[in-house]
Amino acid sequence: MNRPAFTPLQNTSLPHSFRQIRLERAREHDHPEGLSAIAYVVIAPLDMVSRIDANVWKDHKEACHVVRQRPGEPDQLGHLVHGPGGSWRFHYDVSGVVADEAGYHFGDECFRLGEYVSVRESDGTHPYRVVTVTPL
Repeated sequence: MNRPAFTPLQNTSLPHSFRQIRLERAREHDHPEGLSAIAYVVIAPLDMVSRIDANVWKDHKEACHVVRQRPGEPDQLGHLVHGPGGSWRFHYDVSGVVADEAGYHFGDECFRLGEYVSVRESDGTHPYRVVTVTPL
């Protein structure tokens, strides 16, 4: 199933540190080759070592988005939310149809091409690989 490309924000007032980051499901027992159709597209500011920059996020929360992509389901648009203890989560619509998902140690993770991160989802924690990091 081909999905249309996520269109990045066209906002020149955002700091240059903002990036579009694509995370795709990495290999695991059920998907030994990974599964690119299970993905997240994250819009977030990154610092000099490619970590999410909480200070820039604080001033531009409304621009920090996430798109949850799953085969056979419509894309879910949400926000990147900073929580207690430096945690990060993906918050979707307020109707409660899709539960929040949490980045596992996202505050410590570097979002560089080829790196791996984990996301806690309703069915457990899953590995994702950073497949693109593009300036807005």
